[in-house]
Amino acid sequence: MKRLIILLCVSCWAVLLQAQQYLVYSVTGHVDVEENGKKREVKLREKLTPQNVLVLAYKAQIVLLDEAAGKQYTLQQPGRAVLKSMLSDRHTTVMTLTAQYLAYMKARLKGRGELTAHRHSDPATVTREVAGMKKDEFEVEFDDFEREAWKEYDEFRSQANKEYAEFVEKAWKWYGAKPPIPKPKEKEVPPVVMPKEDRMKAIDGVPVKIDGQVLRLPTIKPQPVPVVPIHEQEEGKGNDEEEEKVEEEVEDNTGVSYAEFTFYGTPLRIRYTEKEELTLKDSSPRAVASAWKLLSKADFDNTIFDCLALRSRHQLSDWAYLMMLDSMSVACHGKSNEATLLMSYLFCQSGYKMRMGVSDGRLCLLYASKHHIYSQPYYEIDDEHFFIYGSQIEHLNICEASYPKEQPLSLLIPQSQVLAENPSKVRLLKSDAFPEMIVRTTVNQNLIKFCNDYPSSMLDNNFMTRWAMYANMPFEASVRENLLPALKKYIEGKSQKESVERLLNWVQTAFVYEYDDKVWGGDRAFFAEETLYYPYCDCEDRSILLSRLVRDLLGLKVILVYYPGHLAMAVHFTEDVKGDYIELNKEHYVVCDPTYIGAPVGRTMPRMNNQTATVILLEQ
Repeated sequence: MKRLIILLCVSCWAVLLQAQQYLVYSVTGHVDVEENGKKREVKLREKLTPQNVLVLAYKAQIVLLDEAAGKQYTLQQPGRAVLKSMLSDRHTTVMTLTAQYLAYMKARLKGRGELTAHRHSDPATVTREVAGMKKDEFEVEFDDFEREAWKEYDEFRSQANKEYAEFVEKAWKWYGAKPPIPKPKEKEVPPVVMPKEDRMKAIDGVPVKIDGQVLRLPTIKPQPVPVVPIHEQEEGKGNDEEEEKVEEEVEDNTGVSYAEFTFYGTPLRIRYTEKEELTLKDSSPRAVASAWKLLSKADFDNTIFDCLALRSRHQLSDWAYLMMLDSMSVACHGKSNEATLLMSYLFCQSGYKMRMGVSDGRLCLLYASKHHIYSQPYYEIDDEHFFIYGSQIEHLNICEASYPKEQPLSLLIPQSQVLAENPSKVRLLKSDAFPEMIVRTTVNQNLIKFCNDYPSSMLDNNFMTRWAMYANMPFEASVRENLLPALKKYIEGKSQKESVERLLNWVQTAFVYEYDDKVWGGDRAFFAEETLYYPYCDCEDRSILLSRLVRDLLGLKVILVYYPGHLAMAVHFTEDVKGDYIELNKEHYVVCDPTYIGAPVGRTMPRMNNQTATVILLEQ
């Protein structure tokens, strides 16, 4: 009877939640809501409307739940703004929640009374600290109900791993790799310097011919999550040290074993127990299946929990997360089959689609991706492309076992990776046309190393999509905090045209042009930070950087414009601006070419003005 009462209460609470807009699910740091000109601290479990004004302190974070839409919003951009605008801000993380996770949250919200603020890690993993209070009979009953729910989750995942291990023992097949697709190679168009006497000439502008092809990257989907929520086991504390102290050694007296490792200069640690028991006598299917069963024990759940927490806290993309698992596994087991198996297990349990392969006794991890990675052989399994992590092997004995609800890896980077700071040397970058516009730049060298290891790829068999991937990655923290304010002071109070003209000339003249073949031995596109770091850049790098600056500093829409062998960009001004233009979806985009040195807004580079162009849409 009591269980029925609990279920009815949970159901009633669910109905109430449906009528709410956004439910405050967790708060880290200081977050205020303004009401009638006064501020008050946001409370857990209260409801907010899109019209509420929120104030987030530095390093604060608030997680909101839109139950009706099954969405979770993580807001962490400091400042004051209307909630509606915050929800659409590019710094806001939006995730779709699983039905299991929603059910768990609804039960927790009703059954637990007031909860203390906690650190929220991932929609598939959640930690709670319960405010100290005496448990009444109802709460004791609810604890039983909750334990039963977790038991069902655990049993489902346990059965999935058992069946997977059984399949591993027999589902192997020899595959031959498909040949790699080489990076595209085009004859590069050299930069052109506009004569000074032509720079002030009036221009009405002519329409740029486009080929009708408009490229857009697919909508970014939420990152994969475990097949069921992974809950924290009771041993010791979780991996929730303050971010300022993450690089310090933390004395641990709980008896919990930790694996410590460095990921692109960033010290990390996760709980990892009984690592000495993970051994592979050989790479036979039976040995791999036996080791998988060992890893499937609850002892390793905190390892998965901590890995997912790091993915969320450091805003790691799918690719960065895979590399982090590699760093962690090698720290535990060196470069060995055991390390590859551990990495494969954690990647699989995190929700990603992977396969294991063996060649000459060596175990390999293959990851599925809809991106076609250049210069990498791939294996076609069930009409999906799989790439070997860290290797190029032409023939593999591959385990065809699949795991429930697995998802392919994406190479899109919707958020800047949060890595420890390692500032580069200061670089002075000066505009020729506006000599007072001198900017001191520095970037995080840890991020530069990450970008250097990022695999170049394309989507939908179209090589132009890679430029959108590079252009859409947001600036990392040090650039947002240093470069953007330094440039902003030179455009404050200026019209949109004047502002873009200054940014355009800065990019045209502060950087040295050089061909990729000469510098890198082949085509190499840059993320915006790389252009700020390396001494040379070409047309695609300049256009990517300028597109990022115009969006971040002025909030204007931009597109990339591809002519054969040349990349430029165009801006949708909300003021009347003359010049060569592209008409797209009833919007007027004026050409801005950072490789046409000294040219103002609206001028198309010679030899391009009789070419047909392709439009590449960017996120705004």
